[in-house]
Amino acid sequence: MTADRREQPPLPAPCPEPAEPEEACAGLRGFPCAPLPPDPALCLESDQLRRRSLERRVLQKIEEAEGYGFGLDEQRMLNAFFDMAQEYDSRRDLLTICVLLPMIFFDQEMRVYLRSGQDSWRLARCLHLPQQLPPFEPPPRPAVRGANFYAPIKGRKDTGELLGFPLEHGVIGWIEIVGGAALSSSRQLFFEKYAGRIGYQMHNRLARAKNREHLTFIQNLVADIGHNVIVPNMTFKLFFNRLRGSITALERLLMEAPHDTPRDFLNELDIVQTRLRAQYEEISHHYEQTSLFLETLLRRRHFEEGRYVLEKRLVNLRKQVVEPQVERFRPRLTDRGVCIDLSMGGIPDKPVQLMADLGLIAQVYANLFSNAVKYTRTVTTPEGQTKKFMAYGWDILPDAFGPNRPGVKLNVFTTGPTVPQAERNGLFQPGFRASTTGSEHGTGHGLAFVRQVVDLHGGVVGYEAAELGNNFYIVLPIEPQEQE
Repeated sequence: MTADRREQPPLPAPCPEPAEPEEACAGLRGFPCAPLPPDPALCLESDQLRRRSLERRVLQKIEEAEGYGFGLDEQRMLNAFFDMAQEYDSRRDLLTICVLLPMIFFDQEMRVYLRSGQDSWRLARCLHLPQQLPPFEPPPRPAVRGANFYAPIKGRKDTGELLGFPLEHGVIGWIEIVGGAALSSSRQLFFEKYAGRIGYQMHNRLARAKNREHLTFIQNLVADIGHNVIVPNMTFKLFFNRLRGSITALERLLMEAPHDTPRDFLNELDIVQTRLRAQYEEISHHYEQTSLFLETLLRRRHFEEGRYVLEKRLVNLRKQVVEPQVERFRPRLTDRGVCIDLSMGGIPDKPVQLMADLGLIAQVYANLFSNAVKYTRTVTTPEGQTKKFMAYGWDILPDAFGPNRPGVKLNVFTTGPTVPQAERNGLFQPGFRASTTGSEHGTGHGLAFVRQVVDLHGGVVGYEAAELGNNFYIVLPIEPQEQE
């Protein structure tokens, strides 16, 4: 490092990071937290191909670094740049660091130029305003122009998407080393690599800014949906109440009809009234479930915290979750010729109550029943009978989560070909679709959503192949006070 380095005013201290919220214990209330079961896929012994590939890349990087032959001060400057780039978040501070470090370490003046559009660029940061800007666009490769040395600042493949305009050769800007034509080829190579590190940090800041922009948009969108969809949706409840009142009035008129009213007329009117009542119940039930799902999925806290946030309450699993979803999907199951068979266990008479997020757990069942509609197939039993059915039920497991830590195992079974062994580990992964899904439309999101919600409740998900088909299950913990 040069002995006569110039004194530079210190950068302001970065804004302190907000304190991380204390992580809530995922364990059952009254019990210490325990680690989750290890995922074999996270161990490198299960991913030797990736390990060998990255090991080769590390060795290649070591060999390249040795070939550069950078001196101690050059290495120190790169280390200082990396550390300070993590410390200071703003783009302005990053660009200040970029031009300060060469001056501090090598008494070398440097300027940074950045693209402001597909065909425009401007001086972004410098120590002193130059008397004249370059009369040409700097080249896309390191080069000497006049007395100065230029090196391109390149982004990544998607940097152009973040900026909103295409980047020729991936160049987002340049560094200009004043008097750099007189530098050694080794020092010019050093500044070329320095420009590359600037490009990487610029990309990260652009990505973070775009993410913040997207998050702000989503938060505003949620507020708009709440104001323009959810609140007006509540007005439908008033309409349903009025309709129910009209149907009740019609029932009363039928009961109080004069004795001389023609019997055929009364029968026809009774049929109309019965149909109206049934249609009202179906539409009202659908409205309640849709409203529950909307209010749960569009909960403001989800978007403020960037994750699903549970709002737990005591839930009657049978009356509030399972039965409403069964009735919701019964018409669709009937249309596809799928019977509901409870001979394999069904729901015990004893009610089970859980501390759970009603809206999210209801949607877990909705996803499992939706899959039953799409993927149940006809099978032949050992007795030679053909059947096409789904079944659901649950079992209480006294030690599901350890000694005296009970859980309830919730099953949804469907007939059809079983999922191949090699595909089962991917069933609850985002975007995965088993080969047995055939031509049925799907995104592979449903089971991933199920796993995410169950994980948040401290439960587990799973799959079991059976003689006639497939059983998808979840296990949820029963907390101590739920058993009292």
